[in-house]
Amino acid sequence: MTRSLLDLLETAKILEQHQVNLVSLRENIDTSTATGRCFLSMIGAIHQVERELRTERASAGRSSAKAQGKTGGRPGTDPAKLENARILNENSEKTAAEVCEIAVVGRRRFFSYIAEKRAESGNNIS
Repeated sequence: MTRSLLDLLETAKILEQHQVNLVSLRENIDTSTATGRCFLSMIGAIHQVERELRTERASAGRSSAKAQGKTGGRPGTDPAKLENARILNENSEKTAAEVCEIAVVGRRRFFSYIAEKRAESGNNIS
């Protein structure tokens, strides 16, 4: 229902001010009773702890990976494959899609590589 315990409590308070009671059939919560309000707060606190623990574990995992020299993301495309695809594209009648399939490179990466090469050659001319 909310992203944090604070949001949950604020939402419950606003609903209470408007004389609206929350009733959850699955969790058997009814905020018109003291027990229901207490249970709602406890579930919200448990959810908040779970979110914070998940964040801590993810951060620890990233730190561990970084310590092992892993950077994340997809592995880079071999520059030799990209260059071979560029040469094949320039010296044949094949479409870019065919060239990418033959050279086993992604089309988006191939076009980015061509744009980089054009930019480099443009900078060298100046």
